[in-house]
Amino acid sequence: MDNNRKTAYRVLLEMEKENSYSNIVLNRILVFDNPESPAFVREMVYAVIENQIFIDYAIDRLVNKGIKSVKPQPLCLLRLGICQIEFINSVPDYAAVSETVKLARRIIPGRDGFVNGVLRNYLKLREDFPYPDRNRDIAGYLSVKYSYAPWIVDMWLDQYGADKTEQLLEEGNATPPLYIRVNTLKTTPEVLTEELKEEGFPVWPGENSSRNVSLKVKGSGLLDSALFSDGCFSVQDEASLMAAELLGPKPGETVVDVCAAPGGKSFAMAEMMENRGVIYAMDIHHHKIDLIDKGAQRLGIDIIKSAVFDSENVREDLRGVADCVLADVPCTGLGVVRRKPEIKLRDVPDRGKSLAEKQLHILQSASAYVKTGGRLLYSTCTLNRCENADVVGKFLQKNRDFELVDTKQLLPEKDGPDGFFMALMRKRI
Repeated sequence: MDNNRKTAYRVLLEMEKENSYSNIVLNRILVFDNPESPAFVREMVYAVIENQIFIDYAIDRLVNKGIKSVKPQPLCLLRLGICQIEFINSVPDYAAVSETVKLARRIIPGRDGFVNGVLRNYLKLREDFPYPDRNRDIAGYLSVKYSYAPWIVDMWLDQYGADKTEQLLEEGNATPPLYIRVNTLKTTPEVLTEELKEEGFPVWPGENSSRNVSLKVKGSGLLDSALFSDGCFSVQDEASLMAAELLGPKPGETVVDVCAAPGGKSFAMAEMMENRGVIYAMDIHHHKIDLIDKGAQRLGIDIIKSAVFDSENVREDLRGVADCVLADVPCTGLGVVRRKPEIKLRDVPDRGKSLAEKQLHILQSASAYVKTGGRLLYSTCTLNRCENADVVGKFLQKNRDFELVDTKQLLPEKDGPDGFFMALMRKRI
């Protein structure tokens, strides 16, 4: 039996039955099954996730009683087979079918004929695939073509129009670039660039860091390098870095980061502050605080004071003490779909409106830490007006002692930063 495909199947089946996160299941099963090509397994699993709405739409039309009649085991095998036919260029069509059928024969004997028939019918269907009519149902067409949940497509059509929405859908399906942030406490962009090149990594300067500490890197094994373990850099998309730079903490200042885990922005700010001052980094999850502490140790940062805390509440000991406060709140994540494709499949019936209420609550609590003349940054990694501009507008309407300084809405771009929203405010003197 092909151990690579069996491993991919096991990951998909557990995700289907348990509604589990792919990275957690994938990493665990890869260790247990030890397939010959973990990279190929990852490619298949993520290709299924990224294209699942399209794949399921096809299965629904190929099975007489529809996709709801298909049990999880054959369903995952069909997804795996169609994915290889349509999206894995290295796999010939005949191999995609034959290997999936062989797997079915071992896993669900007696149903291999069903799997074979559906896959062979798909090969015929793909020549004239029956997408929804674009003119009559543009939302349905875009949802199937790009494999996004219908609510996302509907919302973006309302907020951005058809052309921009299709561009966002396409960009969200692209492979994202890898950016790293140079740790200026230990090295410089110039020195790190040369050291990475010596280790065989292609490196280019980033384009969006105001301090020019971002590099774009290609190649595998980057996090296995001694440069990473020695704390010379961190992986951080430019959009996230730009948020920390917009807030602009200075050496010696007091900073509060209310939703800090896993710590990337706290680390960036500590480096900007030359490791002088104090950063109170809070998160509601104990295990994520451990990530912050370990990351700070690796980077040589000792000004971060981490704590488990629910940021919908206010720490009275920090009221009015901060020069800078960062509220990078939980969100629908629509700006980072290309890094977390499962986001495309999630159902959010109210388009994030209930989440926006929580975001506003966190922002309101975070504002209590800002001293007179201090700065407050609200940010998300999503593309949803009700979670972004609307939250900031409601906050400013209620809190007249704050003024808006700057806002940025980044849209994901090919070879560019992720989608991100940030709003910088100041507490009036």
